[in-house]
Amino acid sequence: MLALNLKRARAQRGLSISELSRRSKIGKATLSQLESGTGNPTIETVFSLSRVLEVPISDLLDARPPAGLRVVRAQEVEVLSGEGVDLRPLQRIESGGGVFEVYDQQVRAGERRDSLGHVGVEHTIVQAGRLGVRVEGHDVELGPGDYVGFDATLPHGYTALDGTVRSVLLLQYRADQRLPPDAPHPVAGGCAPHTEA
Repeated sequence: MLALNLKRARAQRGLSISELSRRSKIGKATLSQLESGTGNPTIETVFSLSRVLEVPISDLLDARPPAGLRVVRAQEVEVLSGEGVDLRPLQRIESGGGVFEVYDQQVRAGERRDSLGHVGVEHTIVQAGRLGVRVEGHDVELGPGDYVGFDATLPHGYTALDGTVRSVLLLQYRADQRLPPDAPHPVAGGCAPHTEA
């Protein structure tokens, strides 16, 4: 799904692979692999693409889920790993034109994950462990049952303070941050026209 959704988002923004590479600081070869379906993205790659393309992460990763009962088994979800963190996407919820993404987040023991920021509002509820959270230079420490929420466009980071931290991550996006479902798909083998922002 990432290959199709990335091409669609890039085409909608009118960006060439070269321009997307420049803005996201991701190599052209890596982007080409992702668009051909042969790449294996990290959390950092997906968050960077979300930030530059200004779309929810699930607009890049997900197909639209079927209606009705949905059970997500831990062993059936592909883990998105990166610097210090493993994310398992569990559910995309659409409501009032906005989007909410639910993730099982694990910050590995003694490690830190930093983000330059991305689209949306970030909500985290700690389930187990002690989590250090830094948002634009402000530090807080969370324990089991504690919650933090912040504007995800701000630079932020998570640190597992003593052992692995398990938490629920909820990303919230406004309706105007979504990739329209009728956005044009790029022509096979073609490239979107280059435009400057």
